Amino acid sequence: MQVILLQRIAKLGQMGDVVSVKAGYARNFLLPQRKALRATDENRKQFESQRAQLEADNLAQKSEAEQVAEKLNGQTFIAIRQAGDTGQLYGSVSTRDIAEVVTEGGFTIDRNQVVMERPIKNLGVHEVEVALHPEVSVLVKLNVARSEDEAERQARGEDVTVIKDEALDLETFNPDEDMFDEDALADSEAEGEGEDDRA
Repeated sequence: MQVILLQRIAKLGQMGDVVSVKAGYARNFLLPQRKALRATDENRKQFESQRAQLEADNLAQKSEAEQVAEKLNGQTFIAIRQAGDTGQLYGSVSTRDIAEVVTEGGFTIDRNQVVMERPIKNLGVHEVEVALHPEVSVLVKLNVARSEDEAERQARGEDVTVIKDEALDLETFNPDEDMFDEDALADSEAEGEGEDDRA
């Protein structure tokens, strides 16, 4: 399906470009979100008549996003979650959770503006991309911890997870000395001999 883009879309094109996309992508995302129009002759004429206004609106939104980006870029936000000793979260931190944490921190963003390949499932400080505008993105840090105290320790660079190391230390392990107590072994052998004498 051919569509006319009403704004810049990464890996697809700039405003005004006529591009071919899969029909499902157009029907389910681009058209309902008003990011594109079907590429019909009527829509092309309508787009050309409104192009100057659309470009002016886009420029205003971009400059507003750039102002917010200056304040938001590099900010750190804390998300308190329950987790096991190894740092594995009970659940995960999704785009909705990040949007709520950032909004509580004083910056209003929508979950659709949070760019993540997969949810966060471990404790630690994670970098997250926030797309304030199709042409303006910033990175924020999300400190996922079990408590405020733990978040402070992680911010200083400490590792708060406990890694269970159950491997034997083979260099100091001596089976003759460590597995058998010679005195106890001698006592048990003496008891065994005494039983044999009685029999």
